[in-house]
Amino acid sequence: MNAPASAAATRSSLPRVVAASLIGTTIEWYDYFLYGTAAALVFGKLFFPHSDPLTGTLLSFLTYAIGFAARPLGALVFGHFGDRVGRKRLLVVSLLLMGGSTTAIGLLPTYDSIGVAAPVLLTALRLVQGFALGGEWGGAVLLVSEHGDQRRRGFWASWPQGGAPAGNLLAAGVLSLMTTLQSDADFLSWGWRVPFLLSAVLVGVGMWIRLAVEESPLFRQAIANKANQPEAEQAPLVGVLKHHWREVLVAMGARMAENISYYVMTTFVLTYAVSHAHFGKQSALNAVLIASAIQFALIPLFGALSDRVGRKPVYLVGAAGVGVWAFVFFGLVDTRSFPQLVLAVTVGLVFHSAMYAPQAAFFSELFATRLRYSGASIGAQFASVAAGAPAPLIATALLKDYGSSTPISVYVALAAVVTVLAVLCGRETRGRDLTRIEEQPADGAPVGKPAVA
Repeated sequence: MNAPASAAATRSSLPRVVAASLIGTTIEWYDYFLYGTAAALVFGKLFFPHSDPLTGTLLSFLTYAIGFAARPLGALVFGHFGDRVGRKRLLVVSLLLMGGSTTAIGLLPTYDSIGVAAPVLLTALRLVQGFALGGEWGGAVLLVSEHGDQRRRGFWASWPQGGAPAGNLLAAGVLSLMTTLQSDADFLSWGWRVPFLLSAVLVGVGMWIRLAVEESPLFRQAIANKANQPEAEQAPLVGVLKHHWREVLVAMGARMAENISYYVMTTFVLTYAVSHAHFGKQSALNAVLIASAIQFALIPLFGALSDRVGRKPVYLVGAAGVGVWAFVFFGLVDTRSFPQLVLAVTVGLVFHSAMYAPQAAFFSELFATRLRYSGASIGAQFASVAAGAPAPLIATALLKDYGSSTPISVYVALAAVVTVLAVLCGRETRGRDLTRIEEQPADGAPVGKPAVA
């Protein structure tokens, strides 16, 4: 097939690839956020029943945070094989692992049935979830980025990012429905299991869609070029650390405010709104539902904006905005007014969207094709251990120790400072040709050849 025909085929398949990535990431984020929402609302009572309510929630969030510890391992393993054998195959594996572990959580006996083995098994399944998600994100955004054209890459690559609010919307929506239809006793007894068991059905749908898409054309071409090069191929991880370590640090720093603010404003807020501001569970869930729906609509718009003005300006507005909004956020929640609660979460997620939407294209454009899965995944997932993993845990501990939201706001603001500095240190990547990104050693001199000739 000649080059124009190949390009036309790629463009024609792009909407299908975008749909497959979006649906797949929505399912995986549904599974992941379902755990976080349940950790905030029910797991403390079911798996740590002998602690006081806030301590039980703290322990529940600890198991939630442990899942993040497996995400870097997932990034390393999936990144390595994704750069060797392809993006599509690894995305299928990640979806199966995530769906299987989530369904198993729905079948777990609680502390009252098997004692301490219950939280141990819960933690083990959370680790599997984290491992799967660590490999999911990089593959999903790269599959779209490497199919699309450079002029609108920010817009197209932002669609898989919409899987996060869509998954959160789905998770919060299903739990909200269950709490509406059931009494508290029934929900604690068996109702909480239904959303986890639903994952088995969703995974079947996701698998059917993902198996129908084609492998990234850039990756196929890079493999073909590599076959014609006689030199030995180094492991992707070695290549990333040797040639792209600066880009990894930029990606890690860029994730700090984005990750921390999101989990504080969507997961921890459920605990804060119910236990501190005395909202009902239903009201807290509904606020997150409304804000997540708005965020889903905003993400492609911010992605398109980054195609016009650049990745960095949009990202910087989001980071600075969330740092300031953190001090307004809890004041609005403390009014105990539902409209104010919705406003607090919604505006927080607007600023988050300004970071999250261009992130997929931004990170993809930092790395060469044969190192891109590893580089983007390592930068994103290693940061999550220091950012999103402990965020609800730290926020809960600060609230317990100080009885005030101000230290939590300072925590988010400091993360925003780190992100602003990291993004300012990075290069503007808008419009970069992914086929021409070369591997760069530490001294900045180009080595090797472009990923695609």
